[in-house]
Amino acid sequence: MKLKPATFVKTALIFVLFIGLSVCCKAQAPGAATAKPLGAKPGGFQSAASVIDNFFKKYKAAGADSAIDYLFGTNKYFNNPAGTAQLKAKLDSLRQSLGDFIGKELIVEKTASPSLVLYSYLVKHDVQPVRFTFIFYRPHSDWVFYRFLFDDQMDIEMEDAAKIGNKHP
Repeated sequence: MKLKPATFVKTALIFVLFIGLSVCCKAQAPGAATAKPLGAKPGGFQSAASVIDNFFKKYKAAGADSAIDYLFGTNKYFNNPAGTAQLKAKLDSLRQSLGDFIGKELIVEKTASPSLVLYSYLVKHDVQPVRFTFIFYRPHSDWVFYRFLFDDQMDIEMEDAAKIGNKHP
């Protein structure tokens, strides 16, 4: 069973944009020039990696609703109940068509700057995979959840990468 890629991607992107626009962010104070490790931090604060691990534990045990509530609850500036409800419904509907959750594999971890990191995961289900992308921001000393995206377009990207004229390795 293959989902309609164009419809799904358009809807997911519009939805993520809607959620993103509801975020109020404060300007970043000047900080250190080097990034702190994303692992466990002193003082009881969660790292980006631990937020993702907890997200996937909730996704496996209780489904998309619980995982989304947890993820968006980690950033006090996310306050859009209607948008969050739509995201949960869309992700839950997608999850039902993908089959049971099997596990996750890290695709890439990117550091854009000492204050912005991205984690992308291949999320394995019985029927087909989906990609979850998490972006975290460090406005001061602590990492906070900033963006969440999901899509099922990895196969199209791989096909494009395999084209003869493609200049990317």
